[in-house]
Amino acid sequence: MRLRLPEERPAEPPTGYKIAHPVLSQDGTRAGFTGVSLGGALPYGVLADASCVYGLRHRAPYRRCDCGFHCVHDRTTAEGLLCTAEHRAAVLLDVTVLGAYIRFELGFRYARQRVRTATVGPCGCGAIAVALADAGWGRPGWHGLAAACAGCLRGRTSVSLAGFARLGGDGLRVVAGSGGAVVGADRPAASEGFGVPELVAEAALLQARLDWFQSQLARLDEHGPGNGPKG
Repeated sequence: MRLRLPEERPAEPPTGYKIAHPVLSQDGTRAGFTGVSLGGALPYGVLADASCVYGLRHRAPYRRCDCGFHCVHDRTTAEGLLCTAEHRAAVLLDVTVLGAYIRFELGFRYARQRVRTATVGPCGCGAIAVALADAGWGRPGWHGLAAACAGCLRGRTSVSLAGFARLGGDGLRVVAGSGGAVVGADRPAASEGFGVPELVAEAALLQARLDWFQSQLARLDEHGPGNGPKG
């Protein structure tokens, strides 16, 4: 006898939580995420469909395969994954489960998702993040990003939290740490009325870049033609 899983038809799409690494396309025009385990080599957008990571032609999630997006029911469970050393630079995602799904005790495996909110942790130095900067790794055509404060940006490739949300599109919101400012693509552009928290974050990012350029100019001036050895 073939066993069938019970079917659910919820009035509203289920929601869940997961962790992922933020990524930025090489040309700086697209933002997305990549998983921390199965399927981590395949970046996905804010609204995305799953496919079988093994290259099989069945639709995800297939009952006899591990394919499909994964998330957990409880936010605290997902936050606990950020404690491990290899996941410290990941962000916490609040997602809407779309399409077919398989329910497990701790979460879902499912066909389609929309990332609603990305919560960015603190910079490596402990300060609140104002941007996502090059983390020193990547995928073909994509830069891996990690949280960065204004003082740690230096000359790295980076994008502000508001900028990442705009590039991600589809209503993505980005939250800077616990209780941080929420900035997103569903807000108006800065020239159209960003709130004070968004403008403060953008100003901090610009100031950090200006400080870095000034330090580079000072270094070049110290080693300029007029300061060379005389003889």
